[in-house]
Amino acid sequence: MPAFPPEPGERVEVAIIGGSGLYDPEILEGVKELKVYTPYGPPSDNIIVGTLKGKRVAFLPRHGRGHKIPPHKVNYRANIWALKSLGAKWVISVSAVGSLREDYKPGDFVIPDQFIDMTKKREYTFFDGPVVAHVSVAEPFCEDLRRLAYETAKELGIRVHDKGTYVCIEGPRFSTKAESRIWKEVFKADVIGMTLVPEVNLACEAQMCYATVAMVTDYDVWAERPVTAQEVIETMQRNTENAKKLLYSLIPKLPEEPERCSCCNSLETALL
Repeated sequence: MPAFPPEPGERVEVAIIGGSGLYDPEILEGVKELKVYTPYGPPSDNIIVGTLKGKRVAFLPRHGRGHKIPPHKVNYRANIWALKSLGAKWVISVSAVGSLREDYKPGDFVIPDQFIDMTKKREYTFFDGPVVAHVSVAEPFCEDLRRLAYETAKELGIRVHDKGTYVCIEGPRFSTKAESRIWKEVFKADVIGMTLVPEVNLACEAQMCYATVAMVTDYDVWAERPVTAQEVIETMQRNTENAKKLLYSLIPKLPEEPERCSCCNSLETALL
């Protein structure tokens, strides 16, 4: 695994990875764009750095501005490496998901606590050799960051669920009805999306505190109604303002240094 040399003159505390619908970090002040070079090629876009209530924040649109990169083509290793090189300790991911439960409704937010990986052909690790590490992801998300995100959403009156299992599929297509029933009835997953893996794995290897704010856009096709991209986009547009409000309130609450948790010392317990 390569070192993460710092970008000269730029250090941040928090990183936001914006998903579908969240391409513009208008909550930041004094912004400038950085082109960051990585050993894995270019990130999804230039990184926008700015300030939010005294916190230095980096923003990266996962799919590039204008949604130019499909989920299976996102350069996840470059994205995480670039944010780590800027010094980010906290990573807040925002993503669109489908619901696999009646009570997780379109427009709701979910703060997942577990995931199931059904992707097929992505680059999952920084440890491609000669150094090998087997990092535990038994608890894949930062509990401190999850708790703060949930509590902040509740304070803002956003309908939010404090846990859920996110099944990550390859995409870019949506599920068949048969697949959707398997995710719901056999896997007992709660939400479905296409971008969590390997982003969460790589953040863990980089010893960054990571959590996802998953925004429900639809009921997937288990509900016997096909999902359309237009339906997802319309709900995401309604959710985007709530996502910005949540980030604006959440980020100032983050301590300068995370607590000593499994995220921050994941390599100390990895089998090398």
